[in-house]
Amino acid sequence: MKKFSFELEKILEFRNFEKQEAEAELAKALSKENEIKSNLEMIAKQMIISNQSVDKSCSFDDVIAQSRYNNLLNHQKEELLQELTQANLITEEKRSVLAECMKKTVALEKMKEKRKEEWKTAYDYEEAEEIDEASSHLKPEK
Repeated sequence: MKKFSFELEKILEFRNFEKQEAEAELAKALSKENEIKSNLEMIAKQMIISNQSVDKSCSFDDVIAQSRYNNLLNHQKEELLQELTQANLITEEKRSVLAECMKKTVALEKMKEKRKEEWKTAYDYEEAEEIDEASSHLKPEK
C-alpha cells in the first residue's frame, strides 16, 4: 500500500505560514504597546521628580521652569496615551487575525488526522487480508 499523503497538505502548510506571520505581527503590536507603556512610566517618574524638586525650590524662576517642564511632560503623556489607544486597536485586530488563522489551521489539522486514521484503518485491514491469504496458502491440506 502506498504511503499516506494528505491532498490538502500544501494548503495546510500555507495556513501554518499565515499563522506564523500573524503571530509575528501580534508580537510586533504587543512590543509597540509595551514600548509606549514604558515611556509613560518614564514620564510619570520624571513628573514625580519634577514635583519634588519644585517643593524644595525657593526661586520663582525655578518654579516657572518646572511648570513649563511639567506642561511638556503632560503634552508628551497625552500624545503617548493617544498612541497607546491606537496600538491597543491594532493589537486587538492582530489578535482576531491570529484567532482566525488558528481556526483554519486547526480545522485542516483535524481533517488530516481523520484522513490519516482512515488510511491507517484501511492499511491495517489490507495487511491483515494479505496475511490471511498468505497463511491460507501455507496450510497443509488434509
